[in-house]
Amino acid sequence: MAGLRAPRYRGIFPVAPTTFTEVGELDLASQKRCIDFMIDSGVDGICILANFSEQFLLADDERELLTRTVLEHVAGRVPVIVTTTHFSSAVCAARSRRAQDMGAAMVMVMPPYHGATFRVPEVQIEAFYARVSDAIGIPVMVQDAPASGTVLPVALLARMARQIEQVAYFKIETPGAAAKLRALIEEGGDAIEGPWDGEEGITLFADLEAGATGAMTGGAYADGLRPIVESHRQGERDAAFARYQRWLPLINHENRQSGFLAAKALMKEGGVIACEAPRHPWPAMHPLTRRELIETARRLDPMVLRWGR
Repeated sequence: MAGLRAPRYRGIFPVAPTTFTEVGELDLASQKRCIDFMIDSGVDGICILANFSEQFLLADDERELLTRTVLEHVAGRVPVIVTTTHFSSAVCAARSRRAQDMGAAMVMVMPPYHGATFRVPEVQIEAFYARVSDAIGIPVMVQDAPASGTVLPVALLARMARQIEQVAYFKIETPGAAAKLRALIEEGGDAIEGPWDGEEGITLFADLEAGATGAMTGGAYADGLRPIVESHRQGERDAAFARYQRWLPLINHENRQSGFLAAKALMKEGGVIACEAPRHPWPAMHPLTRRELIETARRLDPMVLRWGR
């Protein structure tokens, strides 16, 4: 895409689920198998501790343990993005610095928010990201997600990209993502190193058309998703569209029906992990929803259903 800075990171960076036992304890053995499977499935990189990793159900010491465990197990095979979101600038900066020290390639950070109403104005958002940037020497990805309830206008994002050293990547998950990506690329120019797609790839093709160079998808079927991105990058738009069309029912089921439990259900079905349960109080997936998910996946024969068998 003309005008964009050559990205250090691009392609498919799926979110790794966090694996638990039936009683809600961390299952680090399954976590390592999950990571091995994801690498084997053809990811360009991995993101951990995101919302689809149930990060909001983790204690601080568990976040540290998971970060260290995953980064040591990956051992440089692929770059890893660590989500370090926190309302406090100091806490977020410290989390980001520790992630960098452990080997993270990038951190992903949502704007400060808490509950339904606690927000800060734009000037504080800019200062927040500047303090995180000042604490580290690796890129910061701004996560522009409806979950925060914080509106991040294109002008603000472009200004932060120009003025804050490490802010260079942007994961756009808001409605109308393609239009926002296109506007961000136009306004930010070469300050925008990584305009990325989110939300499990539900708008992947439109976002690639708009100039997205990366996608943060669900973690279970990069073997189906990466060829879409690769074909589009090579200018094979019809082939990319055909591949997207083929995988869209599964993408849609994950995004609209089964949510962040989809990856774990598929990994459990394929023998990758020992348990697919979420952490309480999040409810388990309804058995009929799970059956529809597995049936949809079987029609596509993804690696996840064969890897551990």
